[in-house]
Amino acid sequence: MATLLELENVHTYYGHIHALKGVSLKVDEGEIVTLVGSNGAGKSTSLRTISGMVRAKQGRVLLEGRDITAVKPHEIAALGIGHVPEGRRIFPLLTVRENIEIGAWNVTNRSVISDRMEQMFVLFPRLRERVAQKGGTLSGGEQQMLAIARALMSAPRVLLLDEPSMGLAPVLVEGIFDIIKHINSEGTTILLVEQNALMALEVAQRGYVLQTGTIALSDSAKALMNNEMVKKVYLGES
Repeated sequence: MATLLELENVHTYYGHIHALKGVSLKVDEGEIVTLVGSNGAGKSTSLRTISGMVRAKQGRVLLEGRDITAVKPHEIAALGIGHVPEGRRIFPLLTVRENIEIGAWNVTNRSVISDRMEQMFVLFPRLRERVAQKGGTLSGGEQQMLAIARALMSAPRVLLLDEPSMGLAPVLVEGIFDIIKHINSEGTTILLVEQNALMALEVAQRGYVLQTGTIALSDSAKALMNNEMVKKVYLGES
């Protein structure tokens, strides 16, 4: 399988805080890869560095071998990287339709936009029912669906998902993970950050464990689920 996305010895800072300390990872085409770790371990920073929201001070971010480390965020999105940030970040005063259409900012053909919008409504029937509602009036689960739909409108090759289950009721979490599996089965490669480590490892093929800005462990998802340290620290098993 060809490597689609790669981080090579990436160091990222927030001011004087050294958030990523030489992170190297790769995501092959068609995979779901998950980043597991505690709060503050550098999971969200890894995604933000890939999408250009923060800049790596050292190291490289590669998309199909092309160095995109210094590329502007909107250009990175146009190259095929979609990012669903932590906290969803939908536009609360815009309607569901308007929020989704914003995701197709780089598409000029109206019929393509219309076709993709219909695909989103097939994937997320709840959004069709609420198409004229303002984004801020939706439930947490519906806002998460909206954030994912918006990111998919640009037909990304790689989807960065940051804490998709955060704040959702358990019954909705399962639905979101079913959607993640479906999106992947349709050909989208996914890099997933998720506090619910068990759910993440169940849908992923491979995983990386981040601890204070460094990769502590990487393996197949199955091997990580059976790893004693992972079971104790991240899966809540004694």
